[in-house]
Amino acid sequence: MQQERLFLRLDDDPLYAPETTVPAGTLRELAVPAVLQAQISHLIAYEEQLPEDAMVNERVLPDGALRLIFEFGAGAVQVAGPNVRPVLLSMRGHVQGLSMTLRPGAALALFGVPGHELTGRIVDWDSLVAARHRGLRVQLQEANCDTRRVEILLSALHAMLRPVDAADLCKVMQAATLLRPAGEARRMAVVAAAVGVGERRLQQIFRMQLGLSPRTWSRLARMHGCFRRLRQTSPPRWNELALACGFYDQPHLVNEFQAFCGLTPRQFLQRRGVSGSSKTAD
Repeated sequence: MQQERLFLRLDDDPLYAPETTVPAGTLRELAVPAVLQAQISHLIAYEEQLPEDAMVNERVLPDGALRLIFEFGAGAVQVAGPNVRPVLLSMRGHVQGLSMTLRPGAALALFGVPGHELTGRIVDWDSLVAARHRGLRVQLQEANCDTRRVEILLSALHAMLRPVDAADLCKVMQAATLLRPAGEARRMAVVAAAVGVGERRLQQIFRMQLGLSPRTWSRLARMHGCFRRLRQTSPPRWNELALACGFYDQPHLVNEFQAFCGLTPRQFLQRRGVSGSSKTAD
C-alpha cells in the first residue's frame, strides 16, 4: 500500500501549514535558544509508526533553506543544502528524527563554507566539520530522549559558531526583500544599486549567504507568493492568479509549478484535497 502526502512550510507558517498533509501529532516544534536564533529558524522532532504494509512517499516542497537532519533509525547526521526542487522521501516502519531549518548565512557561520558549495547536496556531518566536532552521530544515538538529543545538537552548533561578515548578510536580506513582491519584476542592476553593491557582487554574496542566485531566489519567492494566494482563493481563476503573482501567463505558472513542485497546479490542489475550478491549470 503506497500513499503520497505533502509537506510545505513557508516563512512565518505554523508547524502544520495548510498544504501539509502529514498526520497530526507526527511533528513537534522545539524551542531554539536565543544564542542560536540568528542561525536556526525551526527545530522539529518527528516520529511516526507506519503500518507494516505501508510505504509513504512524502513530497517536501522547496523553501530554499539549508537543513540539518538526524535520522534516528539510520543513525545518520546530514546537512542538506539549499534546494529548489521537490524532495520525495520514501518511508516505512518506525520513522523518528530531528530536522533543523537554518537561516541565510548559517553555512558560513556554522560550517565555514559558502552556501553555494552545499546547494543541491546532502553531506555527511563528519565530512563537513572539523575533527574536534565529529562523532555527533554516536552521541545522538546513545541519548535516550529527544530532549537530550537536542541539547547535544545545540551544544555542538554553539561550539562551532564563528564570526561572519554581517554587512554582506544584511545586503543580501535587503535585496531579498526588494525581490520578494509578487508581480513586480525588478532588474537585478536596480536591486544591486539599491543595496549599494554592483550586480556582480550581488550575485556573489547571494550565492555565499543563501546558496542561490538572486534570480533563482526570486523565482522561488514568486512561487511562495502563489502558494499564499491559493490559500485565499478557492477555486482559483488560474489566468488571473498567474498575472497577480508575476507570471507571464497561465502556461508560465504551470511550468514553474512543475519545476518547483513536480506537480501541475491542478495536481497540487488535489494533493491538498482542494478541488479546482472548471478552468483548471494542467
